[in-house]
Amino acid sequence: MELKVSSTRSFRSQRSGSRSSKTFKPKKNIPEGSHQYELLKHAEATLGSGNLRTAVMLPEGEDLNEWVAVNTVDFFNQINMLYGTITDFCTEESCPVMSAGPKYEYHWADGTNIKKPIKCSAPKYIDYLMTWVQDQLDDETLFPSKIGVPFPKNFMSVAKTILKRLFRVYAHIYHQHFDPVIQLQEEAHLNTSFKHFIFFVQEFNLIDRRELAPLQELIEKLTSKDR
Repeated sequence: MELKVSSTRSFRSQRSGSRSSKTFKPKKNIPEGSHQYELLKHAEATLGSGNLRTAVMLPEGEDLNEWVAVNTVDFFNQINMLYGTITDFCTEESCPVMSAGPKYEYHWADGTNIKKPIKCSAPKYIDYLMTWVQDQLDDETLFPSKIGVPFPKNFMSVAKTILKRLFRVYAHIYHQHFDPVIQLQEEAHLNTSFKHFIFFVQEFNLIDRRELAPLQELIEKLTSKDR
């Protein structure tokens, strides 16, 4: 799959909107009237109940792949918006490497265009990452939106890779940009989004525990009250 690095579509070209409406990449929309749209509405309704552990559970009678697909799109949109609020602070100068604290550094490879991992700045890495995720979500053979079209056999493997990589954006924001998040009064939004994300990946065992290490203390703190 061709990797498109398109900074022209990035947050920096969208400054005319209000802060809350800015996204780093265009929002991925689930077609209205589709079953996946109904599932998304169900997810939003259960989230409103305040019990995240219950909200992430597979609804009775629903297909696991479809539930994971809908939530993966939702997390992409959430992270897209959260990162969009702090891109002014995440620059080539401030973040010359993609890291999550002093112990964790990420190098980019997509297995297709860039096979050997490359060291690059955080904004470049996140642009690669979000563009790659966007390409997966737009691929109808991977994320079918039409009723009756089956998910491919490798769907769960692809979804796990997407979620593992999206986690790295949360990790980078928490470790490198938490001060601006507080200044922008986005702290509650970030914490709620990340808690939802963690409960979801824990429920279906979608990210290896070792991958979560950069935010392990925060994860324990956010989830300890809901055990």
